[in-house]
Amino acid sequence: MNNHGTDNPAIIIAGAHSGSGKTTVTLGIMAALKRRGLTVQPYKCGPDFIDPSLHKYITGRVSRNLDLLMMGNEFCKTSFCNSNRDAEISVIEGVMGMFDGELGSSYALGD
Repeated sequence: MNNHGTDNPAIIIAGAHSGSGKTTVTLGIMAALKRRGLTVQPYKCGPDFIDPSLHKYITGRVSRNLDLLMMGNEFCKTSFCNSNRDAEISVIEGVMGMFDGELGSSYALGD
């Protein structure tokens, strides 16, 4: 997903499959960026309620969901752009494996 008009950098953490350590890596990156004094806007790709609560614990900001299947492409873009305006970097935790699922994959979200 490009930033569609925002100047803030964004990274997406994706893995080869579920259980590959995406959440651990994502939390570590968020914590490191926060320690450097950056305002981090967290996101979770796909349906999940546990990981976003961990994101909020680390960053102090509500983690937004980016679910292409439930929200559609345009609404995901709008939500992303509206929620990261006051952040210095966005970190998106992917879902399952990078190419799992045609529409709802981490790869599709990154497009």
